Amino acid sequence: MQLINLTPHPIRIYPRDTPDRISLGDVEPEHVIEPSGPPARLVQFDLGAQYGYGVPVMQVGYGNIHNLPIPSEGTFYVVALAVALAARRRTDLLAPYREVRNHDGTVIGCRMLQQIRR
Repeated sequence: MQLINLTPHPIRIYPRDTPDRISLGDVEPEHVIEPSGPPARLVQFDLGAQYGYGVPVMQVGYGNIHNLPIPSEGTFYVVALAVALAARRRTDLLAPYREVRNHDGTVIGCRMLQQIRR
């Protein structure tokens, strides 16, 4: 099985018992999957701004997915959760699951990958 990371950053997979918040370097990841080429992204387009709830609100539409290769036997693609949800029928997409954050709240990794059930 081959894993290809179609996100713009390394995917660090930490042990399952890793605390929710750590400093980078406190716990060694079990796996690091480096990015592989341009990230898979949902096309988004602005439909116009409104003002509601006291703040500006942009109406946004989403279209096709860019930079998502066709399925290839034995290959799984790690993508953002939004991409995996938009391509629900694909069985070769994985997304980060059970995130690990630094003490500022920024995601620095995950404990495992998830596959969206159809």
